[in-house]
Amino acid sequence: MAGVFSKLWGVLSSDLAIDLGTANTLVYVKGRGVVLSEPSVVALGMFHGKRHVLAVGEEAKLMLGRTPGNIQAIRPMRDGVIADFEVAEEMIKHFIRKVHNRRGFIAPRIVICVPSGSTAVERRAIQESAEGAGAREVFLVEEPMAAAIGAGLPVTEPTGCMVVDIGGGTTEVAVLSLGGIVCAFSVRVGGDKMDEAIINYIRRSHNLLIGEATAERIKQNIGAACINKDSYNIKMSIKGRSLANGVPQEIEISQAQIAESLFEVVAAIAEGVKNALENTAPELSADIVDRGIVMTGGGALLAGLAGVINQATGVPVTVSDKALHCVVLGTGRVLEESDLFKGVLASMY
Repeated sequence: MAGVFSKLWGVLSSDLAIDLGTANTLVYVKGRGVVLSEPSVVALGMFHGKRHVLAVGEEAKLMLGRTPGNIQAIRPMRDGVIADFEVAEEMIKHFIRKVHNRRGFIAPRIVICVPSGSTAVERRAIQESAEGAGAREVFLVEEPMAAAIGAGLPVTEPTGCMVVDIGGGTTEVAVLSLGGIVCAFSVRVGGDKMDEAIINYIRRSHNLLIGEATAERIKQNIGAACINKDSYNIKMSIKGRSLANGVPQEIEISQAQIAESLFEVVAAIAEGVKNALENTAPELSADIVDRGIVMTGGGALLAGLAGVINQATGVPVTVSDKALHCVVLGTGRVLEESDLFKGVLASMY
């Protein structure tokens, strides 16, 4: 009877694994896999001095930079941690309701990933936001560990493996062995800093002001970590506001220019990888040379980045074929196989 009740409880509660990212939030439902991937954006309206949630996710992202005075589209996550507690709670609540798609479900257990460099206060904020959104229990797993599990690396074996997870707000670099993180570096540089670098470069070199959405589109279409012989021929037309006369203007930019704009961000990521390797024990270093470095996260898809890191370290670098979903898949596997991975759950204190 207890077994039947346990199975029924699992079906009703639909426990969740959440990759609460700076740019995107992904949700994994136990037994169903990844069911949601939406931008971590919330649109708020000010009515009678109070904030009200108008839209969350894709719908809210379309409003970024396009809202009237009484509506504000914001991102409650910054650098991988919560910047706006109340809004983050509302966002998590919205996503939980959306994936369950029914009323009256039992409060779920939730496993959420956190940056390895996050403080106890930041971890507590994530835990309390999930509890406020209706979670029965909240467990935390460190982001590089989740990324490595999702990428299929043998993290529980006595062998070294290295993962570089480049998200929207942070780049997590870690060496893992025997179910633990041997050394880790959390560099507060990621996709957002790339967008910011593109905006600043275009403003300086072309006297043109563009928004975050345009910068992200440029990064996805012609972004590159280094200049090659084809970079000058790959071009894209962009629109923005001229800072000279204040009117809309359209210009053409090349991939070489974008690679130039991203130089400092790419250098910071490569430096983080080198720092991690310098602090790795010799035996684990030998394992990493044999297995190579695995890159995950949306930032790992930047053209030429794997080659730049390979050149900086001399270690083979591969990009996971599930780069965008590695963290949530790894967090989901921790949820599904909790007995095997109970040792990887991060401390909240």
